[in-house]
Amino acid sequence: MITSTVKYLNNLWAFTFWIFLFGSYAYDACSQQKTKKNNPNVLLIYTDDHRFSGIHALGKQQVQTPHMDELANQGIAFTNTYLMGSFSGATCIPSRAMLLTGKQLFELEGRGGTIPAEHTTIGETFQQAGYHTHIIGKWHQDNRSLSRSFDTGEKIMGRGVYLTDHFRMPYWDWDKDGDFKKDQAYLLVYDKAGKIDRRALTDKDTRGPTGTEKTGPHTSEVFAGHAVDFIRKYKRKTPFFMYLAFHAPHDPRQAPKKYRDMYPPDQITLPPSYLPQHPFDNGDMTLRDEALAPWPRTPEIARKHLSDYYAIITHLDDQIGRVIAALKESGNYENTIIVLAGDSGLAVGCHGLLGKQSLYQEDGIHVPFIISGSQIRNKGESDALCYIHDIFPTICDLAKVPVPASVTGKSLLPVINKEARQIRNDTYHAYKQFQRAYRKDDYKLIEHVRAKDFNKNTGEKLAGSRVTQLFNVREDPWEINDLSFLPAYKELLNNMKEAMRQKAIELGDDKNKIGEKYDFWDFY
Repeated sequence: MITSTVKYLNNLWAFTFWIFLFGSYAYDACSQQKTKKNNPNVLLIYTDDHRFSGIHALGKQQVQTPHMDELANQGIAFTNTYLMGSFSGATCIPSRAMLLTGKQLFELEGRGGTIPAEHTTIGETFQQAGYHTHIIGKWHQDNRSLSRSFDTGEKIMGRGVYLTDHFRMPYWDWDKDGDFKKDQAYLLVYDKAGKIDRRALTDKDTRGPTGTEKTGPHTSEVFAGHAVDFIRKYKRKTPFFMYLAFHAPHDPRQAPKKYRDMYPPDQITLPPSYLPQHPFDNGDMTLRDEALAPWPRTPEIARKHLSDYYAIITHLDDQIGRVIAALKESGNYENTIIVLAGDSGLAVGCHGLLGKQSLYQEDGIHVPFIISGSQIRNKGESDALCYIHDIFPTICDLAKVPVPASVTGKSLLPVINKEARQIRNDTYHAYKQFQRAYRKDDYKLIEHVRAKDFNKNTGEKLAGSRVTQLFNVREDPWEINDLSFLPAYKELLNNMKEAMRQKAIELGDDKNKIGEKYDFWDFY
């Protein structure tokens, strides 16, 4: 009798234990599913060649950007966000690699065109957290990293065919296998009835810009339209992560006539740093960006380029407004983290330059970065020093998604939560073997060298100039007044030079580590 009772109690205990264990597991599973469902959506908008002052609310310039201004008003704008630099004239390549991997310039694979498997991308990170990941628009890295980062996509551009025309852009349909063959590219055109049709590319499709709003839809309209469709139709229980990568306001700076008419060139105010010609050779004075206009850049030339730049930005702003409206109409706005950032600055007349191949603030490295939406409680502006590769871990922390071990950027969550004012004490920047810059407190040092370079057509040559510049960027944000030769700044200058050397060592700025042919420090 006693034995039977003990056996019965043991069986009852075991049964109770397994019921409890199963119940706990089921509760945890439901809890995890609920957490994933309630996690915020993430909309990451990345613009191309969009300098900090290209948003009216940030730079107070003539450009009209009411929708981007509203994002800034409904969130937090980081006013000291920078591109770390580039070893290519196409600065958007490393910029996007840094955004997508959260790794700094000297940790990238080569110049950033390939993302190795061990560099976990932001898309992969949100996939692993249970998100549905979706891409629309520009991709500048390899096909393998593209296909592994997203579950779905639409209107991919940048896969090897480019007509230099926003109205005649080659697109690819999403291919999960990552093939994106050249013969699969197509154009969107208007038929006789004004409806959008698609056709294959032919040998007659020469480089532009030759398209207009009568030829076909603008890239910004195409990308925004597909983002709107995705948001309206999204019915999955899991949250989404959307990477919306616009090509605007990259040149050619085309916009519909309605927007061009908003900015008569003769009414454009030139920036404080306008110059007809840069005062010395910075190493890359004649590449394609700088060849978009003759020298000297007269006030008329600079105003025309600024007029076109503002027009394409305002057109882009309206398209972003469509996407935000779709979020609100669909009921997703309240539970979506909206991130807007640019990939590089752009001179457009500043310092006599047009492109982004320099380390001046607006001309090359100063970018807009806004986090908006109801998830942001402490709204306003922050002057925290940060890089583009800090965006990845910041988004993860806001969405409560684990940050991969491969990420080396720093999260700005302590700043957002007002637990800290700064996450960095300084910033360091590099452009090829010609330029280095170091920012600490109110001052920024830029060092230029005359260095060897190689061109496949002309062979090896010398380019650049040995020039030192020192600016008080808080009082002189357009970097007009060089302080480097003034006796009062001699000690500060020497301290900045030594600090820059030490930072280079700390970050791994060494040709032998990063695989470059030439090293700035060999010529410094």
